Amino acid sequence: MGMRGVHTSINDIRRAVFAEVAKLSYNYQPGDLSEMENIPYRIIPGEVSTYRESVFLERAIVKERMRLAMGLPLRTAAEHAPVSAGAEEAVYPEKYYQPPLINIIKFACHACPDNQVVITDQCQGCLARPCSQVCPKDAISFSRGQGHIDPEKCIKCGKCMTVCQYGVILRMQRPCAVACGMKAIHSDEYGRAEIDQEKCVSCGMCLANCPFGAIADKAQIFQCIQAIRSDTPVYAAIAPAVAGQFGKDLGPGKMRAAFRQLGFEDVVEVAIGADLCTLQEAEDFVKEVPEKLPFMGTSCCPAWSVMAKREFPQYAECISMALTPMVLTGRLIKKEHPECKVAFIGPCAAKKLEASRRSVRSDVDFVLTFEEVLGMFEAKEVDFAALEEMEVPNSASGDGRGFSVSGGVASAVVNCINQLYPGREVNVEHAEGLDECRKMLMRAKAGKLNGYLLEGMACPGGCVGGAGTVQLIPKAAQEVAKIKKNSGKAHAYESSYRSVLPDLEE
Repeated sequence: MGMRGVHTSINDIRRAVFAEVAKLSYNYQPGDLSEMENIPYRIIPGEVSTYRESVFLERAIVKERMRLAMGLPLRTAAEHAPVSAGAEEAVYPEKYYQPPLINIIKFACHACPDNQVVITDQCQGCLARPCSQVCPKDAISFSRGQGHIDPEKCIKCGKCMTVCQYGVILRMQRPCAVACGMKAIHSDEYGRAEIDQEKCVSCGMCLANCPFGAIADKAQIFQCIQAIRSDTPVYAAIAPAVAGQFGKDLGPGKMRAAFRQLGFEDVVEVAIGADLCTLQEAEDFVKEVPEKLPFMGTSCCPAWSVMAKREFPQYAECISMALTPMVLTGRLIKKEHPECKVAFIGPCAAKKLEASRRSVRSDVDFVLTFEEVLGMFEAKEVDFAALEEMEVPNSASGDGRGFSVSGGVASAVVNCINQLYPGREVNVEHAEGLDECRKMLMRAKAGKLNGYLLEGMACPGGCVGGAGTVQLIPKAAQEVAKIKKNSGKAHAYESSYRSVLPDLEE
Protein backbone atom coordinates (compact mmCIF):
# COMPACT_ATOMS: atom_id res chain seq x y z
CA MET A 1 0.00 0.00 0.00
CA GLY A 2 2.82 2.42 -0.86
CA MET A 3 3.68 4.77 1.98
CA ARG A 4 0.63 3.99 4.15
CA GLY A 5 1.64 3.51 7.74
CA VAL A 6 5.08 5.06 7.26
CA HIS A 7 5.29 8.12 9.48
CA THR A 8 6.18 11.08 7.23
CA SER A 9 6.49 14.84 7.46
CA ILE A 10 2.94 15.05 6.04
CA ASN A 11 1.59 13.32 9.17
CA ASP A 12 3.51 15.82 11.31
CA ILE A 13 2.10 18.85 9.51
CA ARG A 14 -1.46 17.49 9.55
CA ARG A 15 -1.24 16.70 13.26
CA ALA A 16 0.19 20.16 14.02
CA VAL A 17 -2.67 21.79 12.11
CA PHE A 18 -5.31 19.72 13.95
CA ALA A 19 -3.68 20.50 17.30
CA GLU A 20 -3.54 24.24 16.59
CA VAL A 21 -7.16 24.38 15.37
CA ALA A 22 -8.22 22.46 18.50
CA LYS A 23 -6.29 24.88 20.71
CA LEU A 24 -7.86 27.82 18.86
CA SER A 25 -11.30 26.38 19.54
CA TYR A 26 -10.69 25.59 23.22
CA ASN A 27 -9.49 29.19 23.77
CA TYR A 28 -11.91 30.94 21.41
CA GLN A 29 -13.60 34.14 22.61
CA PRO A 30 -16.61 35.05 20.44
CA GLY A 31 -15.71 37.47 17.69
CA ASP A 32 -11.96 37.04 17.91
CA LEU A 33 -10.21 34.72 15.49
CA SER A 34 -7.12 36.92 15.09
CA GLU A 35 -4.97 34.09 16.49
CA MET A 36 -5.47 32.26 13.17
CA GLU A 37 -2.98 34.65 11.59
CA ASN A 38 -0.19 33.49 13.93
CA ILE A 39 -0.64 29.74 13.59
CA PRO A 40 1.08 29.28 10.19
CA TYR A 41 4.19 30.94 11.64
CA ARG A 42 4.17 28.55 14.59
CA ILE A 43 3.81 25.47 12.40
CA ILE A 44 6.33 26.70 9.80
CA PRO A 45 8.77 28.88 11.76
CA GLY A 46 11.86 30.69 10.54
CA GLU A 47 13.01 32.01 7.19
CA VAL A 48 14.11 28.87 5.44
CA SER A 49 11.70 26.30 4.04
CA THR A 50 11.85 22.75 5.34
CA TYR A 51 9.85 20.83 2.75
CA ARG A 52 9.22 22.92 -0.36
CA GLU A 53 10.91 25.55 -2.47
CA SER A 54 9.84 28.48 -0.30
CA VAL A 55 8.71 29.15 3.23
CA PHE A 56 5.94 31.38 1.81
CA LEU A 57 4.49 28.48 -0.15
CA GLU A 58 4.67 26.23 2.90
CA ARG A 59 2.78 28.75 5.00
CA ALA A 60 0.20 29.33 2.28
CA ILE A 61 -0.49 25.59 2.18
CA VAL A 62 -0.76 25.42 5.98
CA LYS A 63 -3.30 28.26 5.85
CA GLU A 64 -5.54 26.28 3.51
CA ARG A 65 -5.10 23.14 5.66
CA MET A 66 -6.25 25.18 8.66
CA ARG A 67 -9.29 26.45 6.81
CA LEU A 68 -10.27 22.93 5.76
CA ALA A 69 -9.73 21.66 9.32
CA MET A 70 -12.23 24.33 10.41
CA GLY A 71 -14.71 23.28 7.73
CA LEU A 72 -14.10 26.45 5.71
CA PRO A 73 -14.00 26.50 1.89
CA LEU A 74 -10.68 26.08 0.09
CA ARG A 75 -9.23 29.02 -1.83
CA THR A 76 -7.05 29.20 -4.93
CA ALA A 77 -3.75 31.04 -5.18
CA ALA A 78 -5.64 33.84 -6.98
CA GLU A 79 -7.80 34.64 -3.94
CA HIS A 80 -5.59 36.68 -1.68
CA ALA A 81 -7.17 37.23 1.73
CA PRO A 82 -6.32 36.78 5.39
CA VAL A 83 -6.57 33.16 6.56
CA SER A 84 -9.40 34.16 8.90
CA ALA A 85 -11.52 35.74 6.14
CA GLY A 86 -15.08 34.45 6.51
CA ALA A 87 -14.07 32.18 9.38
CA GLU A 88 -16.55 33.67 11.85
CA GLU A 89 -19.53 32.06 10.16
CA ALA A 90 -18.03 28.58 10.52
CA VAL A 91 -17.52 28.55 14.25
CA TYR A 92 -20.98 27.58 15.46
CA PRO A 93 -21.56 23.97 16.54
CA GLU A 94 -24.57 23.78 14.18
CA LYS A 95 -22.55 24.84 11.18
CA TYR A 96 -21.95 22.04 8.69
CA TYR A 97 -19.19 22.29 6.11
CA GLN A 98 -20.19 22.96 2.53
CA PRO A 99 -19.37 20.24 0.02
CA PRO A 100 -17.02 19.13 -1.44
CA LEU A 101 -15.62 17.18 1.48
CA ILE A 102 -12.35 16.04 -0.16
CA ASN A 103 -10.28 18.90 -1.57
CA ILE A 104 -7.08 19.32 -3.54
CA ILE A 105 -4.94 22.25 -2.46
CA LYS A 106 -3.87 23.07 -5.99
CA PHE A 107 -0.64 24.91 -5.19
CA ALA A 108 0.53 21.94 -3.13
CA CYS A 109 -0.08 19.49 -6.01
CA HIS A 110 3.02 18.23 -7.83
CA ALA A 111 1.14 17.77 -11.14
CA CYS A 112 2.43 14.19 -11.25
CA PRO A 113 2.72 12.43 -14.60
CA ASP A 114 -0.57 10.72 -15.28
CA ASN A 115 0.20 7.20 -16.46
CA GLN A 116 3.30 7.47 -18.67
CA VAL A 117 5.75 4.74 -19.61
CA VAL A 118 9.32 6.05 -19.45
CA ILE A 119 12.79 4.63 -20.01
CA THR A 120 14.97 5.79 -17.11
CA ASP A 121 18.57 6.95 -17.48
CA GLN A 122 19.81 3.58 -16.24
CA CYS A 123 19.10 2.21 -19.75
CA GLN A 124 22.16 0.28 -20.98
CA GLY A 125 21.41 0.87 -24.66
CA CYS A 126 21.86 -2.88 -25.25
CA LEU A 127 22.40 -4.51 -28.62
CA ALA A 128 19.26 -6.67 -28.59
CA ARG A 129 16.88 -3.83 -27.81
CA PRO A 130 13.93 -6.15 -27.21
CA CYS A 131 11.86 -3.15 -26.03
CA SER A 132 11.77 -1.69 -29.53
CA GLN A 133 11.13 -5.13 -31.06
CA VAL A 134 7.95 -5.70 -29.05
CA CYS A 135 6.57 -2.16 -29.25
CA PRO A 136 3.43 -2.33 -31.40
CA LYS A 137 3.51 1.40 -32.16
CA ASP A 138 7.18 1.88 -33.02
CA ALA A 139 7.40 4.41 -30.18
CA ILE A 140 10.96 3.60 -29.02
CA SER A 141 14.04 5.20 -30.55
CA PHE A 142 17.69 5.34 -29.45
CA SER A 143 20.11 8.21 -29.30
CA ARG A 144 23.45 8.51 -27.49
CA GLY A 145 23.10 4.90 -26.33
CA GLN A 146 19.82 5.49 -24.52
CA GLY A 147 16.29 4.44 -25.34
CA HIS A 148 13.51 7.02 -25.50
CA ILE A 149 9.74 6.59 -25.70
CA ASP A 150 7.73 9.00 -27.82
CA PRO A 151 4.73 9.82 -25.58
CA GLU A 152 2.67 10.75 -28.65
CA LYS A 153 2.94 7.22 -30.05
CA CYS A 154 3.02 5.19 -26.82
CA ILE A 155 -0.23 3.39 -25.95
CA LYS A 156 1.07 2.41 -22.48
CA CYS A 157 0.62 -1.30 -23.15
CA GLY A 158 3.67 -2.10 -21.00
CA LYS A 159 5.16 -4.75 -23.32
CA CYS A 160 8.55 -3.02 -23.28
CA MET A 161 8.53 -3.11 -19.47
CA THR A 162 8.14 -6.88 -19.40
CA VAL A 163 11.01 -7.60 -21.81
CA CYS A 164 13.65 -5.20 -20.47
CA GLN A 165 16.19 -7.38 -18.67
CA TYR A 166 17.49 -4.45 -16.65
CA GLY A 167 14.04 -3.47 -15.42
CA VAL A 168 14.72 0.17 -16.22
CA ILE A 169 11.43 0.96 -17.96
CA LEU A 170 8.85 2.33 -15.54
CA ARG A 171 5.20 3.18 -15.57
CA MET A 172 4.86 6.56 -13.86
CA GLN A 173 1.43 6.93 -12.33
CA ARG A 174 -0.21 9.56 -10.23
CA PRO A 175 -0.50 8.05 -6.72
CA CYS A 176 -3.86 9.66 -5.95
CA ALA A 177 -5.38 8.38 -9.19
CA VAL A 178 -4.00 4.86 -8.59
CA ALA A 179 -5.51 4.88 -5.09
CA CYS A 180 -8.92 6.03 -6.36
CA GLY A 181 -11.20 3.07 -6.96
CA MET A 182 -13.77 5.36 -8.60
CA LYS A 183 -11.47 6.69 -11.36
CA ALA A 184 -12.56 10.12 -10.17
CA ILE A 185 -9.23 11.93 -10.58
CA HIS A 186 -8.08 13.62 -13.78
CA SER A 187 -5.85 16.60 -14.63
CA ASP A 188 -6.84 20.25 -14.76
CA GLU A 189 -5.46 22.68 -17.35
CA TYR A 190 -2.18 22.96 -15.45
CA GLY A 191 -1.73 19.21 -15.10
CA ARG A 192 -2.70 19.27 -11.43
CA ALA A 193 -5.01 16.66 -9.98
CA GLU A 194 -8.72 17.38 -10.02
CA ILE A 195 -11.51 15.37 -8.41
CA ASP A 196 -14.68 14.71 -10.36
CA GLN A 197 -17.16 15.24 -7.52
CA GLU A 198 -19.88 13.39 -9.45
CA LYS A 199 -17.82 10.21 -9.18
CA CYS A 200 -16.15 10.70 -5.77
CA VAL A 201 -17.59 8.72 -2.84
CA SER A 202 -15.28 10.34 -0.24
CA CYS A 203 -13.40 7.19 0.74
CA GLY A 204 -10.32 9.39 1.23
CA MET A 205 -7.84 6.95 -0.30
CA CYS A 206 -6.38 9.74 -2.48
CA LEU A 207 -5.81 11.84 0.63
CA ALA A 208 -4.00 9.00 2.40
CA ASN A 209 -1.81 8.26 -0.61
CA CYS A 210 -0.73 11.69 -1.89
CA PRO A 211 3.04 11.95 -1.23
CA PHE A 212 2.85 15.75 -1.45
CA GLY A 213 0.08 16.09 1.12
CA ALA A 214 -1.94 18.10 -1.39
CA ILE A 215 -5.29 16.47 -0.59
CA ALA A 216 -7.23 17.13 2.60
CA ASP A 217 -10.78 16.64 3.83
CA LYS A 218 -12.81 19.16 5.79
CA ALA A 219 -13.13 18.67 9.53
CA GLN A 220 -15.41 19.68 12.37
CA ILE A 221 -12.77 19.94 15.09
CA PHE A 222 -13.59 23.57 15.83
CA GLN A 223 -17.37 23.11 15.86
CA CYS A 224 -17.21 19.97 17.99
CA ILE A 225 -15.10 21.71 20.63
CA GLN A 226 -17.51 24.68 20.64
CA ALA A 227 -20.30 22.20 21.42
CA ILE A 228 -18.17 20.64 24.18
CA ARG A 229 -17.63 24.11 25.70
CA SER A 230 -21.37 24.87 25.67
CA ASP A 231 -23.85 23.54 28.24
CA THR A 232 -24.83 20.64 26.00
CA PRO A 233 -23.33 17.26 26.92
CA VAL A 234 -21.38 15.76 24.00
CA TYR A 235 -20.90 11.99 23.86
CA ALA A 236 -18.02 10.35 22.00
CA ALA A 237 -19.18 7.33 20.00
CA ILE A 238 -15.96 5.49 19.22
CA ALA A 239 -15.66 3.15 16.24
CA PRO A 240 -14.29 -0.39 16.74
CA ALA A 241 -11.22 0.41 14.62
CA VAL A 242 -9.92 2.44 17.58
CA ALA A 243 -7.96 -0.57 18.90
CA GLY A 244 -4.32 0.48 19.17
CA GLN A 245 -4.80 3.70 17.17
CA PHE A 246 -3.69 6.02 19.96
CA GLY A 247 -0.61 3.99 20.85
CA LYS A 248 0.18 1.55 23.63
CA ASP A 249 -0.37 4.05 26.47
CA LEU A 250 -4.03 4.57 25.63
CA GLY A 251 -5.60 1.12 25.95
CA PRO A 252 -9.34 0.37 26.26
CA GLY A 253 -9.27 0.92 30.05
CA LYS A 254 -8.14 4.53 29.67
CA MET A 255 -10.46 5.63 26.84
CA ARG A 256 -13.10 7.00 29.16
CA ALA A 257 -10.66 9.08 31.21
CA ALA A 258 -8.89 10.34 28.06
CA PHE A 259 -12.06 11.55 26.34
CA ARG A 260 -13.33 13.17 29.52
CA GLN A 261 -10.13 15.24 29.53
CA LEU A 262 -11.15 16.56 26.11
CA GLY A 263 -14.46 17.63 27.63
CA PHE A 264 -16.70 14.81 26.39
CA GLU A 265 -19.44 13.68 28.75
CA ASP A 266 -18.68 10.00 28.25
CA VAL A 267 -17.63 7.33 25.77
CA VAL A 268 -19.85 4.76 24.06
CA GLU A 269 -18.43 2.08 21.81
CA VAL A 270 -19.97 1.88 18.35
CA ALA A 271 -19.47 -1.89 18.48
CA ILE A 272 -22.80 -1.89 20.38
CA GLY A 273 -24.43 -0.45 17.26
CA ALA A 274 -22.47 -2.99 15.18
CA ASP A 275 -24.17 -5.79 17.15
CA LEU A 276 -27.58 -4.31 16.36
CA CYS A 277 -26.66 -3.80 12.70
CA THR A 278 -25.63 -7.48 12.59
CA LEU A 279 -29.01 -8.56 13.97
CA GLN A 280 -30.78 -6.37 11.43
CA GLU A 281 -28.76 -7.68 8.48
CA ALA A 282 -29.16 -11.31 9.58
CA GLU A 283 -32.93 -10.78 9.78
CA ASP A 284 -33.08 -9.07 6.35
CA PHE A 285 -30.91 -11.71 4.71
CA VAL A 286 -32.97 -14.64 5.93
CA LYS A 287 -36.23 -12.92 4.98
CA GLU A 288 -35.23 -11.66 1.54
CA VAL A 289 -32.54 -13.85 -0.02
CA PRO A 290 -33.15 -15.58 -2.41
CA GLU A 291 -36.97 -15.13 -2.48
CA LYS A 292 -37.07 -11.36 -3.01
CA LEU A 293 -33.43 -10.51 -3.73
CA PRO A 294 -30.74 -12.51 -5.54
CA PHE A 295 -28.04 -11.47 -3.00
CA MET A 296 -27.53 -8.94 -0.21
CA GLY A 297 -24.72 -6.43 0.35
CA THR A 298 -23.73 -5.09 3.77
CA SER A 299 -24.62 -1.50 4.63
CA CYS A 300 -21.98 -0.22 7.03
CA CYS A 301 -19.32 1.19 4.66
CA PRO A 302 -20.85 4.32 3.10
CA ALA A 303 -18.32 4.60 0.27
CA TRP A 304 -19.06 1.01 -0.83
CA SER A 305 -22.83 1.35 -0.60
CA VAL A 306 -22.88 4.66 -2.50
CA MET A 307 -20.69 3.16 -5.23
CA ALA A 308 -22.86 0.03 -5.46
CA LYS A 309 -26.14 1.94 -5.74
CA ARG A 310 -24.73 4.47 -8.17
CA GLU A 311 -23.02 2.06 -10.56
CA PHE A 312 -25.43 -0.87 -10.27
CA PRO A 313 -28.79 0.92 -9.85
CA GLN A 314 -30.72 -2.21 -10.84
CA TYR A 315 -29.40 -3.87 -7.66
CA ALA A 316 -29.77 -0.84 -5.36
CA GLU A 317 -32.27 -2.64 -3.15
CA CYS A 318 -29.83 -5.53 -2.74
CA ILE A 319 -27.74 -3.31 -0.46
CA SER A 320 -29.06 -3.92 3.04
CA MET A 321 -31.45 -1.35 4.46
CA ALA A 322 -29.97 -1.94 7.93
CA LEU A 323 -28.97 1.25 9.72
CA THR A 324 -25.20 1.59 10.08
CA PRO A 325 -23.50 1.01 13.46
CA MET A 326 -22.78 4.75 13.64
CA VAL A 327 -26.45 5.70 13.23
CA LEU A 328 -27.74 2.98 15.58
CA THR A 329 -25.27 4.04 18.27
CA GLY A 330 -26.14 7.72 17.80
CA ARG A 331 -29.85 6.93 18.16
CA LEU A 332 -29.20 4.78 21.22
CA ILE A 333 -27.26 7.58 22.95
CA LYS A 334 -29.93 10.18 22.09
CA LYS A 335 -32.69 7.88 23.31
CA GLU A 336 -31.02 7.80 26.72
CA HIS A 337 -29.90 11.46 26.67
CA PRO A 338 -32.37 13.38 24.49
CA GLU A 339 -30.67 16.76 24.88
CA CYS A 340 -27.13 15.66 24.05
CA LYS A 341 -24.93 15.84 20.96
CA VAL A 342 -23.04 12.89 19.50
CA ALA A 343 -19.55 12.92 17.97
CA PHE A 344 -18.65 9.81 16.00
CA ILE A 345 -14.91 9.16 16.25
CA GLY A 346 -13.59 6.79 13.64
CA PRO A 347 -11.17 5.91 10.89
CA CYS A 348 -13.25 7.18 8.02
CA ALA A 349 -13.71 10.16 5.70
CA ALA A 350 -16.89 8.80 4.08
CA LYS A 351 -18.65 8.77 7.46
CA LYS A 352 -18.42 12.59 7.38
CA LEU A 353 -20.50 12.48 4.24
CA GLU A 354 -22.94 9.92 5.67
CA ALA A 355 -23.50 12.10 8.75
CA SER A 356 -24.26 15.14 6.58
CA ARG A 357 -27.26 13.39 4.98
CA ARG A 358 -30.55 14.89 6.06
CA SER A 359 -31.74 11.51 7.37
CA VAL A 360 -28.71 11.05 9.62
CA ARG A 361 -28.02 14.61 10.68
CA SER A 362 -30.26 14.39 13.75
CA ASP A 363 -28.56 11.18 14.96
CA VAL A 364 -24.91 12.19 14.63
CA ASP A 365 -23.77 15.79 15.04
CA PHE A 366 -20.02 15.57 14.43
CA VAL A 367 -17.64 13.14 12.76
CA LEU A 368 -13.97 13.27 13.73
CA THR A 369 -11.16 10.96 12.67
CA PHE A 370 -8.64 9.31 15.00
CA GLU A 371 -5.98 11.56 13.47
CA GLU A 372 -8.00 14.71 14.23
CA VAL A 373 -8.68 13.55 17.80
CA LEU A 374 -4.94 12.98 18.32
CA GLY A 375 -4.58 16.69 17.54
CA MET A 376 -7.16 17.43 20.25
CA PHE A 377 -5.24 15.29 22.77
CA GLU A 378 -2.13 17.26 21.85
CA ALA A 379 -3.91 20.60 22.28
CA LYS A 380 -5.08 19.59 25.76
CA GLU A 381 -1.67 18.03 26.53
CA VAL A 382 -3.30 14.82 27.74
CA ASP A 383 -0.72 12.48 29.22
CA PHE A 384 -2.01 8.98 28.47
CA ALA A 385 0.41 7.26 30.84
CA ALA A 386 -0.88 9.29 33.79
CA LEU A 387 -4.58 8.49 33.19
CA GLU A 388 -6.38 6.16 35.54
CA GLU A 389 -7.55 2.77 34.32
CA MET A 390 -11.33 2.42 34.50
CA GLU A 391 -13.40 -0.65 34.01
CA VAL A 392 -13.92 -1.39 30.31
CA PRO A 393 -17.65 -1.40 29.69
CA ASN A 394 -17.93 -4.91 28.32
CA SER A 395 -21.25 -4.52 26.60
CA ALA A 396 -20.37 -5.11 22.95
CA SER A 397 -19.66 -8.54 21.48
CA GLY A 398 -16.39 -9.70 19.98
CA ASP A 399 -18.12 -9.95 16.59
CA GLY A 400 -19.29 -6.33 16.86
CA ARG A 401 -15.75 -5.26 17.69
CA GLY A 402 -14.48 -7.13 14.65
CA PHE A 403 -16.50 -4.99 12.21
CA SER A 404 -13.45 -2.88 11.46
CA VAL A 405 -11.48 -5.67 9.78
CA SER A 406 -12.21 -6.96 6.29
CA GLY A 407 -14.43 -10.04 6.55
CA GLY A 408 -15.55 -9.11 10.07
CA VAL A 409 -19.03 -7.87 9.20
CA ALA A 410 -19.88 -10.91 7.09
CA SER A 411 -18.66 -13.37 9.71
CA ALA A 412 -20.68 -11.55 12.42
CA VAL A 413 -23.83 -11.88 10.31
CA VAL A 414 -23.12 -15.55 9.53
CA ASN A 415 -22.60 -16.36 13.22
CA CYS A 416 -25.91 -14.68 13.95
CA ILE A 417 -27.81 -16.60 11.27
CA ASN A 418 -26.26 -19.89 12.40
CA GLN A 419 -27.56 -19.28 15.90
CA LEU A 420 -31.00 -17.87 15.14
CA TYR A 421 -31.78 -19.94 12.04
CA PRO A 422 -29.89 -23.21 12.48
CA GLY A 423 -29.35 -25.16 9.28
CA ARG A 424 -29.69 -22.07 7.07
CA GLU A 425 -26.69 -21.95 4.75
CA VAL A 426 -25.00 -18.65 3.93
CA ASN A 427 -22.35 -18.16 1.28
CA VAL A 428 -20.10 -15.15 1.74
CA GLU A 429 -17.91 -13.09 -0.55
CA HIS A 430 -15.98 -10.05 0.67
CA ALA A 431 -13.92 -7.43 -1.12
CA GLU A 432 -11.69 -4.58 0.06
CA GLY A 433 -10.90 -1.53 -2.06
CA LEU A 434 -13.55 -0.10 -4.39
CA ASP A 435 -11.94 -1.66 -7.50
CA GLU A 436 -12.32 -5.12 -5.98
CA CYS A 437 -15.82 -4.27 -4.74
CA ARG A 438 -16.81 -3.38 -8.29
CA LYS A 439 -15.46 -6.70 -9.59
CA MET A 440 -17.48 -8.51 -6.93
CA LEU A 441 -20.64 -6.72 -8.09
CA MET A 442 -19.84 -7.57 -11.73
CA ARG A 443 -19.78 -11.24 -10.72
CA ALA A 444 -23.05 -10.81 -8.86
CA LYS A 445 -24.55 -9.16 -11.93
CA ALA A 446 -23.44 -12.15 -14.00
CA GLY A 447 -25.45 -14.37 -11.64
CA LYS A 448 -22.41 -15.99 -10.05
CA LEU A 449 -23.17 -14.91 -6.48
CA ASN A 450 -26.85 -15.72 -6.13
CA GLY A 451 -27.83 -16.40 -2.54
CA TYR A 452 -24.65 -14.75 -1.27
CA LEU A 453 -23.98 -12.20 1.41
CA LEU A 454 -21.55 -9.63 -0.04
CA GLU A 455 -19.37 -7.54 2.24
CA GLY A 456 -17.86 -4.43 0.68
CA MET A 457 -15.14 -2.30 2.27
CA ALA A 458 -13.70 0.73 0.50
CA CYS A 459 -10.37 0.62 2.34
CA PRO A 460 -7.50 -1.90 2.34
CA GLY A 461 -7.90 -4.32 5.24
CA GLY A 462 -11.29 -2.78 6.08
CA CYS A 463 -11.89 0.23 8.34
CA VAL A 464 -8.46 -0.25 9.95
CA GLY A 465 -7.08 1.06 6.64
CA GLY A 466 -9.31 4.15 6.60
CA ALA A 467 -8.01 7.59 5.65
CA GLY A 468 -8.25 8.85 9.24
CA THR A 469 -6.23 6.06 10.85
CA VAL A 470 -2.82 6.45 12.42
CA GLN A 471 -1.39 2.93 12.79
CA LEU A 472 0.03 0.45 10.30
CA ILE A 473 -2.84 -1.60 8.85
CA PRO A 474 -1.57 -5.11 9.85
CA LYS A 475 -0.73 -3.88 13.35
CA ALA A 476 -4.16 -2.32 13.73
CA ALA A 477 -5.80 -5.58 12.59
CA GLN A 478 -3.83 -7.47 15.26
CA GLU A 479 -5.02 -5.04 17.95
CA VAL A 480 -8.64 -5.54 16.86
CA ALA A 481 -8.18 -9.32 17.06
CA LYS A 482 -6.87 -8.93 20.61
CA ILE A 483 -9.82 -6.84 21.77
CA LYS A 484 -12.21 -9.21 20.03
CA LYS A 485 -10.78 -12.13 21.95
CA ASN A 486 -11.06 -10.36 25.30
CA SER A 487 -14.76 -9.58 24.90
CA GLY A 488 -17.20 -10.96 27.47
CA LYS A 489 -19.69 -11.85 24.74
CA ALA A 490 -18.61 -13.53 21.52
CA HIS A 491 -21.57 -12.91 19.19
CA ALA A 492 -24.02 -10.16 18.30
CA TYR A 493 -27.13 -12.15 19.24
CA GLU A 494 -25.96 -11.94 22.88
CA SER A 495 -26.34 -8.14 22.78
CA SER A 496 -27.99 -6.66 25.84
CA TYR A 497 -29.55 -4.00 23.60
CA ARG A 498 -31.55 -6.40 21.41
CA SER A 499 -34.84 -5.36 22.98
CA VAL A 500 -34.41 -1.68 22.02
CA LEU A 501 -33.64 -2.39 18.35
CA PRO A 502 -37.31 -2.06 17.18
CA ASP A 503 -37.51 1.45 18.75
CA LEU A 504 -34.29 2.55 17.04
CA GLU A 505 -35.38 1.33 13.61
CA GLU A 506 -38.43 3.62 13.48
